[in-house]
Amino acid sequence: MAKRLINTSVTLNVIGGLLFIMGTLMLSTLCFAIYYKEPILPLLFSSLITIGTGTILKLTTISSKDAEIRKRDGYLIVTMGWLSMAVFGTLPYLLTGAIPTVTNAFFETMSGLSTTGASILDNIEEMPRAILFWRSLTQWIGGMGIIVLTIAILPMLGIGGMELFVAEAPGPTKDKIHPRIKETAKRLWVIYVALTTLQTILYLFAGLSFFDAINHALTTNSTGGFSTYQDSIAFFNSPIVEYITILFMFLAGTNFTLLYFGLKGKFKNILSNDEFRWYLSAVLGLVIFITPIVYTQVGDASFLSTFRTVLFQVVSVITTTGFASADFTTWGSLVTFIFFLLLFSGASAGSTSGGIKIVRIIVLMKNGFLEFKRRLHPNAVIQVQLNNQPVPGLIIYNLLAFIFLYLFIFTIGSMVMTGLNVPFMEAVSSVATSLGNVGPGIGELGPSHSFSQVPAAGKWVLSFLMLFGRLELFTVALLLTPYYWKRN
Repeated sequence: MAKRLINTSVTLNVIGGLLFIMGTLMLSTLCFAIYYKEPILPLLFSSLITIGTGTILKLTTISSKDAEIRKRDGYLIVTMGWLSMAVFGTLPYLLTGAIPTVTNAFFETMSGLSTTGASILDNIEEMPRAILFWRSLTQWIGGMGIIVLTIAILPMLGIGGMELFVAEAPGPTKDKIHPRIKETAKRLWVIYVALTTLQTILYLFAGLSFFDAINHALTTNSTGGFSTYQDSIAFFNSPIVEYITILFMFLAGTNFTLLYFGLKGKFKNILSNDEFRWYLSAVLGLVIFITPIVYTQVGDASFLSTFRTVLFQVVSVITTTGFASADFTTWGSLVTFIFFLLLFSGASAGSTSGGIKIVRIIVLMKNGFLEFKRRLHPNAVIQVQLNNQPVPGLIIYNLLAFIFLYLFIFTIGSMVMTGLNVPFMEAVSSVATSLGNVGPGIGELGPSHSFSQVPAAGKWVLSFLMLFGRLELFTVALLLTPYYWKRN
């Protein structure tokens, strides 16, 4: 008897589990609602609906809980799981009336779960505290989900050459997928929770309230960038707060496998990692180049203050966090263009950052330079190396396909947004920042503004671009091809 094309029961079982976890975490918003004397019932109903739906899905598919998850099922589970969480994540916004329209609520939720950080809110300080906490928590949930996804799940699916990026990670094997994923996820959770807790404590010592500390710790380690204030980190006007945020943004943009090595005392693994060295060099190089330019334009700021501001913005954008301590779009055309390019790069693979990822850029650059050598020596076998290991040709082909698809989606998305009468610069940057999961764009969508002015249709387009970018493109794109829905 031929196997079914898609194991629907397995898919619904996993989605049910995700919704149950999400609904349970949603209950934590009640603590802030009670403390700040805000309405409780809308949040309670949101949580119960989500938990109830998840429970029903789990119970009705209980016979499939131990079934094998095939590669074809994996693509569907990852995509539909993220969409399901985004749909149910809108409930706190809708039922409390904090964000009354479905379009805006879905945009805000998808921006949270994808750790993009683009927001439609123009009155953040006026929002209920419990809702602001839920907003931050969606990013933290999404960040942890991405870590587990990129280090444990995607290698199993063979998406985008991810095997290269996590070769040293304790990821799954074909023989023991479930046990190894559980083992990996447990280690990652410990690191993720530890970083969040440590940052919260440091924020408290820096003078932040517990509410501000926990919210910004949640959205920093997820490289999400949601803040409890319209002015973002600039609201605090505190060098200490900025340096703490810079440190944890940088750590969150580092491959979590390397962070695990660091905790084990294997610092040689970190320092010898090509991607980490490029990541660190890119941050330092950009700061050294941009700081003098900005310093000459901002006459009332000291050089040290300018250095800190530039460092903050560079780390924020390259890690796709999206926090702001200043508006980089006011620093001149050259600097604005540099930051526009950073919307595409992202930080390390295996981190919570979005974008193309530095490791892909490294491999493609090395391959491009070696092509000149191959032209001179056509019979020589010349391989690209990463971390002193040869990179298989198949992975390079996968990377080329990824870059092509990334630029193709960016082009089509930009055309659609301009077709919706969004000004060119805002249209192009909104697509770049959504696909790269960064947050702020350029022009009227820059760090000092929100996405509230984007047309409703444009918000739906950007929401799905966030999903595409967050799930490494191929995960979602494959579902849109006829190949996925045909039997081989």
